[in-house]
Amino acid sequence: MSAESRFLTLLRLLAYHPAAQGLQDDVALLPVGNARLVLTSDTMVEGIHHLPTDPPAAVGWKLAAVNLSDLAAKGARPLGCLLNYALSGDDAWDAAFLEGLGEALERHAMPLLGGDTVRMPADAPRSYSLTAIGEAQSSVPSRTGARAGDRLYVTGPMGDAGVGLELLRADPAAAGPLVEAYRRPRPRLAEGALLAPHVSAMMDVSDGLLLDASRLAAASGLAAVIDHIPLSSALEAARGASTAVQLAAARAGDDYELLFALPPSQKPPVRAIPVGRLQEGRGLTLLIDGAVMPLPDRLGWEH
Repeated sequence: MSAESRFLTLLRLLAYHPAAQGLQDDVALLPVGNARLVLTSDTMVEGIHHLPTDPPAAVGWKLAAVNLSDLAAKGARPLGCLLNYALSGDDAWDAAFLEGLGEALERHAMPLLGGDTVRMPADAPRSYSLTAIGEAQSSVPSRTGARAGDRLYVTGPMGDAGVGLELLRADPAAAGPLVEAYRRPRPRLAEGALLAPHVSAMMDVSDGLLLDASRLAAASGLAAVIDHIPLSSALEAARGASTAVQLAAARAGDDYELLFALPPSQKPPVRAIPVGRLQEGRGLTLLIDGAVMPLPDRLGWEH
């Protein structure tokens, strides 16, 4: 059990309100009058969630995007957000961060409503949190509703952001679509809204396809079989499509595509790629090119 999992076990003793959903999902679902609010919060820390050399505008964009992705996985409409920000001591950096954040908020119609600022000690890593508030549709997919026989889909290829991060670590001046996938993920709000009334379960892929598929399956009391790892043409051009490349793509985080389950008789109402299925049992099975593969020690990103 990871340190994160141990901490969450203790945290669930405090999160006993029904809106917390036992901390089994990425959001809280809070009834308010006739509406249901979808609440989510994400923190980014320099050196952990982004490189110190990443442009501040891209960091601001990404902070908004990762929260919006959680709303997308519930088919929710953004209503507003709260920002907690640790001042860097560099006024130009802070201003550029807000420019990128504002661009993402404006594009996705999520106004900033408030928050808090603090000043960190000198040389401390930058840190920022955003809490996003959305309004749910009549149907709110969770991780727990999948059924044996459901097919698993994703809304886009896997691994682009992971390779983009590798390119930047090798050369901070690297550019191109893989770098953009890492720095400026696209929250799938439109797709999530269309999928929500139809899927039996849905979440976003933030920590890697293998890990997140295993989480969705476990929450639904099922086993997952991943039999296809979709790669983009940009990734194949940079790395090829070997078994090792496919495995790395399936473990990479920061993709922020939607992972969802549908009965085999249904077709997705959006463009999507089949990646596997759910069945009775427990655990995860990985097939690459039809061959069962041993699972890696780490399925994806965990703190």
